[in-house]
Amino acid sequence: MPIAFWCVLLAGLLPVLTVSIAKAGNRAGAFDNHDPRAWLERQSGRARRADMAHRNHFEAFPFFAAAVFTATHLAAPEARINELAMLFIVVRILYTICYLTDRATLRTLCWTIGYLTVIGIFLLPVFVH
Repeated sequence: MPIAFWCVLLAGLLPVLTVSIAKAGNRAGAFDNHDPRAWLERQSGRARRADMAHRNHFEAFPFFAAAVFTATHLAAPEARINELAMLFIVVRILYTICYLTDRATLRTLCWTIGYLTVIGIFLLPVFVH
């Protein structure tokens, strides 16, 4: 299985990791599994930022997965897809660290690099043969 497909799996796990951090770092009482979204909305600080990273990982996932599967289907060079997919994962991990440590400008830079990486994966079949 191509490395890029493993990266899709990792990208799918990032939201679970970040929401786990949000739930573990609660300060507004015990986690409420009957109404988890409302509970998460009441959090602040690191727990709130972890929840926001969690949401953004869900937002980024479909575009990334579609790019990997499209580039693979259109026979773009596997090595290039793998490189960009790994870069995406590294940048998304750095994005999470920046979010958790409240480094907004660096977080935005990581987000931008990740977004451009996905566009690059989509464009591989067009420009690289």
